[in-house]
Order: sequence, then C-alpha cells, then structure tokens
Amino acid sequence: MLSTIEKMNKIIAIACDHAGYELKETIKKFLSEKGFEIKDYGTNSSDSVDYPDMVHPLGRDINTGVYNKGIVVCGSGNGVQMTVNKYQNVRCALCWNVEIAELARMHNDANVLSLPARFIPSELALEIVDKFISTDFEGGRHLKRVEKIKNTL
Repeated sequence: MLSTIEKMNKIIAIACDHAGYELKETIKKFLSEKGFEIKDYGTNSSDSVDYPDMVHPLGRDINTGVYNKGIVVCGSGNGVQMTVNKYQNVRCALCWNVEIAELARMHNDANVLSLPARFIPSELALEIVDKFISTDFEGGRHLKRVEKIKNTL
C-alpha cells in the first residue's frame, strides 16, 4: 500500500493556455500511461484564454502542498512560468531540453516544469517531462541555495 507521500508523488497538476492545449493533452496521456493521476486545471480547448486563470489555481495548490509537482504549458513557457513563480513555495523552471530539466530538479528542486509548446516538438517535451518526474533533488550544497530563494521581505 502506498503512503500519503507516495500517493501525492503519483499526482501531477497540469495547466495550460490555448497555445499549450494540444501538448498538455499529449502529456496527460503519457503520464496516465506511466501510472500517474492528473489534476487538470485547464484550459480544455484551443480557444483563446488568459493563462493566469488556469495557472494561479495550480500555483496556489502547489504552494500549499496539495500537490508536489506540476507542469504548465503556453506558447513560450514564459507567461505561465512568471505567473506560477509568484508563489513562495513554487520553483518553476522553463525547460527546453532534457539536461535543463534534469538540472532544475537536481540542483534547484524545481517542483513545476514550464514548457514552450511553440518551440519544442512533442516528442522532446515528453522526454523532458520524463526526466523531470524521474529526477530527485540532490540536496547537500544545493539545499542552502534553494532555501535562499524564498522572499524574506
């Protein structure tokens, strides 16, 4: 039987705007086939939307610990990343290759992955997702750096 932490690690929160909709659906299928449960914050079509409407609820839930990991997708990956990184306990990394995703997890303990749907093919996006969800944080010398990220103002 899975512990509460193991169960939480098997749930991935995901959100996108209209530009990221098709890639989000591809990622959902990929993750479901790997045994993950998906919490989908939308959007649910390629009709034009304002990404903060989907990303803020995901950010709040990652911030408060409802979910441990998330994925956000928009055309460039920038808007969704900027929005979700407003939350103190969110560390969202914009990744466009596998190595960046691996380092974001290993060295920065990134808990949200941002993908640029208009700039990477879906096959590469799935490789990035796979690396992101399968890589652990190294801790050690990186832990004190990650702890310094939080705004202390």
